[in-house]
Amino acid sequence: MSYTGPGFDPPQPRRSLRGPLTVALAALVPGALLGWAVYAAVDGPGNGGSSAGASATASASAPSGVPSSTTPSPSGDRKPSASPTAEESPSPSASTSAPAASGPLKGKVVVIDPGHNPGNFRHTAEINRQVDIGTNRKECDTTGTSTDDGYAEARFTLDVAHRMRALLEEQGATVKLTQDADRPFGPCVDERARIGNAAKADAVVSLHADGSGAGNRGFHVILPGAVDAGAADTRAIVGPSRDLGERIAGNFVRVTGSAPSNYVGGGTGLVTRKDLGGLNLSTVPKVFVECGNMRDSKDAALLTSGAWRQKAARGISDGIVSFLRG
Repeated sequence: MSYTGPGFDPPQPRRSLRGPLTVALAALVPGALLGWAVYAAVDGPGNGGSSAGASATASASAPSGVPSSTTPSPSGDRKPSASPTAEESPSPSASTSAPAASGPLKGKVVVIDPGHNPGNFRHTAEINRQVDIGTNRKECDTTGTSTDDGYAEARFTLDVAHRMRALLEEQGATVKLTQDADRPFGPCVDERARIGNAAKADAVVSLHADGSGAGNRGFHVILPGAVDAGAADTRAIVGPSRDLGERIAGNFVRVTGSAPSNYVGGGTGLVTRKDLGGLNLSTVPKVFVECGNMRDSKDAALLTSGAWRQKAARGISDGIVSFLRG
């Protein structure tokens, strides 16, 4: 599927004007189109009427190095066909916003973890190496999933991350991304956790989209379970992470209108897991958000819509703001 960029889905072409008033009205057309474009970007259909959403749309952009075409991967998922242009940083890499001048979240640090990396599929040996997640060892990372039409999870998560960054910066937060298509692959799950820990983040959200079977629909938020093994000790963050996850789930429903998952979580939209290194190794409040199922055609139609991704970004961001403001 071709990528339409971080803005809203393009409007349908206007019919040309005909009749005796054509000449008189022709001069008004450019102004009308400009006014319509401003309306669509600022408060158009599907934006939820949020001025913050308009700011996010203006600020978010497709990352350089994120390809627009796909080819089948060995696993059968369709993956980006071009690799990122940036070289891998030798140390943990995070894209950081400039400190905000003012706002209710001034002084707060939020880390957004866009799941996977568009270049992972070109580095299978590197991402398949085992890393310590406390309870056991697990793959560094995976390629992620995609829609049947080839819209990759890695592209989805980066787009939503950019939209969230704009919304949270507008509230005064300092925002860091664990990756911004600025390295050939990764980071690994243990490094993703370290980035949030090193930032002393007040909240960390890892963005994903699921690859379950057709007919399985809806979002779910994954919470850390109580783990005390090896390098992992989540006992101090279980409570605040649940609070963060519940607030995100509630706001996600309110803003997007999407229902909680019909296949995990018993209809609550909340799932607790102890097998994810990104959660096990975190020392700060952290959750994963599976925004929908890419392999269901109805969910895929939402995930590939720019207007819906803006809603998803706002729902998650509103949950973070609610958590940080108490």
